[in-house]
Amino acid sequence: MPALSILDLVRVTEGSDARQALDNARDLAAHAEQWGYRRLWVAEHHNMPGIASAATSVVIAHIAAGSKTIRVGAGGIMLPNHSPYVIAEQFGTLARLYPGRIDLGLGRAPGTDQMTLRALRRTNESAENFPQDVLELQYFLRPAQPDQRIQAVPAAGTEVPLWILGSSTFGAQLAAELGLPYAFASHFAPEMLLPALQIYRSRFKPSEQLDKPYAMVGVNIVAADTDKEAKRLATTQLMSFTNIFRGARGLSRPPIDDIDTYWSPSEKAHAMHMLARSIHGGPETVRAGIQALVAETGADELMIVSDIYEHTARLHSFEVIAEAGHSA
Repeated sequence: MPALSILDLVRVTEGSDARQALDNARDLAAHAEQWGYRRLWVAEHHNMPGIASAATSVVIAHIAAGSKTIRVGAGGIMLPNHSPYVIAEQFGTLARLYPGRIDLGLGRAPGTDQMTLRALRRTNESAENFPQDVLELQYFLRPAQPDQRIQAVPAAGTEVPLWILGSSTFGAQLAAELGLPYAFASHFAPEMLLPALQIYRSRFKPSEQLDKPYAMVGVNIVAADTDKEAKRLATTQLMSFTNIFRGARGLSRPPIDDIDTYWSPSEKAHAMHMLARSIHGGPETVRAGIQALVAETGADELMIVSDIYEHTARLHSFEVIAEAGHSA
């Protein structure tokens, strides 16, 4: 079976605050490394009251400090929002603090709305430079040359592993061309998963970082002791997606017994399309779901989102997933 990893949304829940969300992410990493998870990533999202990971590199430092062996990284940094040089400095510093444990996943979406993009002093056109920005970032993470006048200190020589993230075939083509590992965001954009994986694997060119394709597949999994309880816990994420459609992004809400009382038929159809590859259930349901997904995709690694309101229930979900996944 493939390796299992975690994408933590660092959700701020109703009745809580950002500090609690950050501490929960740190606590999850400490547990996850004991359960055999390979890595825990957080993502760059701006102007979202319910997500506390906007300052992604700072959040990674907080999580890494509370764990010992699990890899911690960005899934991802939205590179068009930043200077590649500054990102090299940040993640090179993280690599010096936590050697051998830092990953850097890169995306080209803004991770926010148009007004916030202007507040970041960025434009939509910045995304057009994404391939060149990846190469520039890679350059600054390599060992400095004797005549290199601009160095990213202390990043030079850390060679932090880069990943290309994507929800379309563009990222698959770029990851293949550069010989980098590829992570597909099928946890919210499942439609192009199989075509993107086919393109990535068929066009892959070996590189210094990677000699053969390595594909990670994102998947929502909510696990509990029973299928019924898992489906109830999953309503937290279903409500979050519904609120996005309504333009009402807010804090994470506690689960409800009947999701059909919350959303309209059109909202349900939209959410179920985006979350089509989700797995909700008890241990046997989760095991079967993981087996089917891996058989279909040939994934080398699964990046799991378990978006659950209550922290103890979320920890239990990841423990059940680890047991089911490692025995699948």
